[in-house]
Amino acid sequence: MKVILYDTTLRDGAQGEGISFSVNDKILIAKKLDELGVHYIEGGWPTSNPKEMSFFKKARDIGFKNSVVVAFGSTRRAKVKVEDDDNIKALLASKTKAVAIFGKSWDMHVKDVFGVSLEENLKMIEDSVRYMKSKGLEVFYDAEHFFDGYKHNPDYALKTILCAQGAGCDVIVLCDTNGGMITGDVARVIREVAPKVNVPLGIHAHNDSGMAVANSVAAVQNGVTHVQGAINGYGERCGNADLCVIIANLKLKLKYDCISDAQLKELTEASRFVSEVSNMKQADNQPFVGKSAFAHKGGVHVDAMIKNTRTYEHTDPACLGNRRRFLISELSGKASILNKVKELDLKIDKDAAKTKKILKQLQDMEHKGYYFEGAEGSFELLLKRAFKTFKRFFELENFRVIIEKRENKDVTSEATIKIKVRGVEEHTSAMGDGPVNALDSALRKALSGFYPAVSEMHLSDFKVRVLDEKAGTAAKVRVLIQSQDKKDSWWTVGVSENIIEASWQALADSVEYKLLKDKK
Repeated sequence: MKVILYDTTLRDGAQGEGISFSVNDKILIAKKLDELGVHYIEGGWPTSNPKEMSFFKKARDIGFKNSVVVAFGSTRRAKVKVEDDDNIKALLASKTKAVAIFGKSWDMHVKDVFGVSLEENLKMIEDSVRYMKSKGLEVFYDAEHFFDGYKHNPDYALKTILCAQGAGCDVIVLCDTNGGMITGDVARVIREVAPKVNVPLGIHAHNDSGMAVANSVAAVQNGVTHVQGAINGYGERCGNADLCVIIANLKLKLKYDCISDAQLKELTEASRFVSEVSNMKQADNQPFVGKSAFAHKGGVHVDAMIKNTRTYEHTDPACLGNRRRFLISELSGKASILNKVKELDLKIDKDAAKTKKILKQLQDMEHKGYYFEGAEGSFELLLKRAFKTFKRFFELENFRVIIEKRENKDVTSEATIKIKVRGVEEHTSAMGDGPVNALDSALRKALSGFYPAVSEMHLSDFKVRVLDEKAGTAAKVRVLIQSQDKKDSWWTVGVSENIIEASWQALADSVEYKLLKDKK
């Protein structure tokens, strides 16, 4: 069975808290959705603001290969002729080949929100759909609050969608607008309604009860062929159904035809791209595409996974463009260490004394506050040092950081550092935006004459966590530093009661990791 994918990230997703798309953002996302193979892209509501119409204008110049752009709007207003309604005019002005029109299916909304009679509401639906069809457009009718309306007044809710059908709509989309439906009820309602409708049915689910994906998948299993959702589940309140999770389940679990195998491999990248453009942190534990979706930490899990990947994974991450990760922590046991050793082409066996020694060191360090799960750069250096395959690129003799604040002046930071490189002593200083920036600049200045590659790297993220809040200003802190160059990014860690010392540990590891990987 062919399932049609309809994305509403640019409209419904944009209504999520913390999201504000520019026109360029929307164009970038639309292009990515087209590459992914999404069939319809809902671009926005033309009457909501000038930015939406600007998007539709620019979208007309893009040669989409897989997607059709859709303009979204409501039925005509009460007591206004359809051809005179501003919303209807704006839909036509968007010049899309398809439009989505929503109308009220719940009698409570008709009476309390629109303030019109039930018969007038039916007329509004009929006039709007028929008029748009007369203009040669593909028309999706979104039956807003359909499931709630059907629950309270099934006869009237059914009348609204049959009215849209009679007016010639191409698809009737049943909406769980409040997101409160339970999966079994969604399936039951669709089974009751489907035999009375002779056009394709769609599903539009919100996630207020955490059931949006389940409800969408159940709808398809009961004959619905058109599924709406937003990338990463963005949307009003608790969000829309997560289209990434829906696609993966339809394609991998139920074997429905929705996108190609090659496009499925782009799913993780698409999810992260939309997250980046939206300026929203992607949920690490997002099914299928999250960073932690195929991450293994427990020693028993890792040991089994190394023997057979089917033991703790329900599908192959590679088919989604994701990857398997073995996390390093005191919980991981020897299996994780052996796996990392194998990656580094070092020779050791499970029962070797060196393995046990490294595990003990790892556990001791994590007890002190180190965190190697998110600092694989530092962990690789730890292993290299334990195997004595790592020769330090420089030795610290001392450093000093001065922070100065004068009245009515900005705070300034200066770092002075003395290191020994290849038997040569280097003594340099540098200013910085803060003490860590100054220390970073001084270190790389001292090293640049010996290792020009350090000029290619820079710090891209800096995180500090207090490990014992009760200790106040005397508490240990853990510093995580992310660095990157033209090809890679990596994390390193440091722990101390002194934030500058913890930062130095992470900083020194970061630079040495860069030099080590370039030497490989």
